[in-house]
Amino acid sequence: MTSCFDREDGTFRVLVNHEEQYSIWPDWKAVPGGWNDVGIRGDKKTCLEYIEKTWTDMRPLSLRRFMDGPSTVDGR
Repeated sequence: MTSCFDREDGTFRVLVNHEEQYSIWPDWKAVPGGWNDVGIRGDKKTCLEYIEKTWTDMRPLSLRRFMDGPSTVDGR
């Protein structure tokens, strides 16, 4: 059985969650809770190209913040 995500001829939208993780989503489906539409719609290739250019750090936002450590005012 083919999933709606496997189709190359559908229209998709790009979504992002609170952890700044990206996904494609079929345009005809309601956006699931916890995800926001970034305003990019098109064929699968267009959406995946946008994600590839935009999502350059695959780590979740919370992990990036944790790994950056506490910031200091004087730069030490």
